[in-house]
Amino acid sequence: MVKSWDMAVERVQERLAAAPTLRAVADEEGREFALWDLAACAEGELGEPVDPAAIGPAEEARLRARLGESGREWPGGELYRRRYWLLGDTGRGGPTGPVGTVAVDNWTRGAGQLAVSSLCLRPDARGRGLAAAALDRIYRAATAEGLSGYRLEADWAWPRAVRYYLRRGLWVRSWKHAIGFTRMPQLPPYQVREEQGRLVLLVADRPSGAPSGEVWTPLLAAGREGRWLRLDETAAYRQADGWVHDYARSTLALHLALAGRPLVRGPQWWAEAWRWSDGGEPEGLAHRIEQFGRRRGAPDRPSAPPGAARAAVPEVELPAPAPALAPRPGAVAP
Repeated sequence: MVKSWDMAVERVQERLAAAPTLRAVADEEGREFALWDLAACAEGELGEPVDPAAIGPAEEARLRARLGESGREWPGGELYRRRYWLLGDTGRGGPTGPVGTVAVDNWTRGAGQLAVSSLCLRPDARGRGLAAAALDRIYRAATAEGLSGYRLEADWAWPRAVRYYLRRGLWVRSWKHAIGFTRMPQLPPYQVREEQGRLVLLVADRPSGAPSGEVWTPLLAAGREGRWLRLDETAAYRQADGWVHDYARSTLALHLALAGRPLVRGPQWWAEAWRWSDGGEPEGLAHRIEQFGRRRGAPDRPSAPPGAARAAVPEVELPAPAPALAPRPGAVAP
């Protein structure tokens, strides 16, 4: 049991600052980091790739005006989070200059987790595993100090980032203002497979007496009954502990949405969809997609819920999350 979360977080920050592929942002680099955040928002929300180094005063004003609240600059951000440059690799074992950014909060959230934000890579640095390595390093540092991994959010309007986090095996914990992901020691590795026209969520297990290696145990299977969702539970799911039990349904729901599969099991379930509008049942995700779609000006579809025939997040333009106490810049898919 961690006696002081604050002390544990400070030790995590010390571990990260000492990492060869990370460098803490100096005070005089704050404005530069803010322009990287702005460039990430411009690419994610507006679809405009922007070189942070090329953002002058006029371009900055234009982008912030177009982005509105999500493009607002938050001075004094270093008070609540530690910002880092992601460093490239020369291929000869030595780090190069900054090719990306990431930030980690100075206090824990939820179940003793670190909050990660501003994960972004320059386009020419993507596909080299640098973002994955940074997330792995943060996770190892957190768990080494007794913390429960990390959480992060991805804007609804950034499907590339959403897909990236799912490929990384992050679990879905919520979709209240943005799509919330988490990696915790209490949550095993999982995968989603298509089997006989259904999406099946399986978790890795190592039963006692089993040979070395992972055994994949199915928990949930989602298929189609006409235009509606059919969601089947296994005995393993019903026996799963709280974290897996809670997050398995929301995780599979997001996979269903991105695959254009039904999210609603029928009119009775749809009538109760608001109950899970922060996270949980797939109908809650369909309800949230409809809400954000309306706020963004998407046409109403009163004849059928959005998750009946299909619910494809990338095809619905959804707005930025409402601002919290501090900015939560999303990520451009590395």
